[in-house]
Amino acid sequence: MSALYDRYQSAHQAHRQHAAACGRCTGQTRCPEGERTWELFESLQDAYLERQRRRTGS
Repeated sequence: MSALYDRYQSAHQAHRQHAAACGRCTGQTRCPEGERTWELFESLQDAYLERQRRRTGS
C-alpha cells in the first residue's frame, strides 16, 4: 500500500472514532473537531482517488 492510502485510511478511522464518541456530531452536522477530521479525510480521499484515476487513465 502507499503512504497516501495509509494516511487516507487513518483519517477515515479518526473521523469515524470521533463521530462515534462525539455527542454533537450527527449525519448532517459536525462540531468543529468533527469538521476538521472530515475535511482531512475528504482531502486525502480526493488526492488518493485522483492519483488512482491518473494511473488507470480514466
